[in-house]
This record gives sequence, structure tokens and C-alpha cells, in this order.
Amino acid sequence: MSSRARNAAAALRKGSAFLIVGAIGFVVDAGVYNLLVFWGGEGVMYHSPLPAKIIAIAAATVVTYFGNKWWTYRDKKPGNAARQYLLYAAVNVAAIALQLSCLAFSRYVLGLSSPLADNIAGLFVGQGVAVVFRYWAYDKFVFTDSGDRPAGHTGR
Repeated sequence: MSSRARNAAAALRKGSAFLIVGAIGFVVDAGVYNLLVFWGGEGVMYHSPLPAKIIAIAAATVVTYFGNKWWTYRDKKPGNAARQYLLYAAVNVAAIALQLSCLAFSRYVLGLSSPLADNIAGLFVGQGVAVVFRYWAYDKFVFTDSGDRPAGHTGR
């Protein structure tokens, strides 16, 4: 297999793994948020959608950290675990700000507070922006240490 083909296969594997881990995180995010805000009509945090979103994103962040560390970026040398997790958390704080700004704009500028509006703004639009940012930032700042493996090695 040529070097170009190996690199393309590795990029496809990494991108696919990132999207699958992200999809699992999306389900955790959406599930926790909707339970907190809309369970039984008006959930325990119905009048506090932004703190509920922070809790939902925090739960999803824990799930996605381990998914990305052990699967998406498994071909990277672990490096300093505390530093890596701190950077991962910092990237996610920035991503949370992106997601919250979309939800806040919908709720407080546009005056939309239905489950559909919250989910479109906070999950689909906010999450879409945050996914692109996270993919770039994880590779650039978090999972940066190259392993001693040959190029194109998938970590198996």
C-alpha cells in the first residue's frame, strides 16, 4: 500500500472514530439535557437551561475524553495525562461557550423556549460548531505527542 493510501486510510479511520465518539457524546448530551429540562413537561431545571446544558456537556465530555483517548487518538503517545486532560477540558470549555452562545441566542434574543427550539439551537447548531472546533483543537493541542510507531500505523 502506498504512503498516500496509508495516510488516507488513517485519516478516514481517525475521522470516523471521532464522529462515532462524538455521536455517543451527542446522545449523552441530548439525553441529560432533555431529562433535566423537559422530563415530565417541565423538568427540574426547566427555568435554568444554561446550567442544565453545562451539566449535560460535562457528562458528555467525560464520555468523549475516554473514547477519543482510547480509540480516535490511540496512535498518539499518551504523554502527561494530567496535562492532556487539562488541555482537553480547556478545549471543551471553549466548545461549551460556543454551544451556550447558540442556546442563549435562541432563548434570550429570539425568545424561543420550546423543546424543538432548544434542541435545534443547543444541540444541532451549537454542537455542529463545537464539533468542528473540537476536531481541530484536539489534534492541534491535546493529542499531539507522536508515538514511536511508523506512519500510517493504526494502533492495532
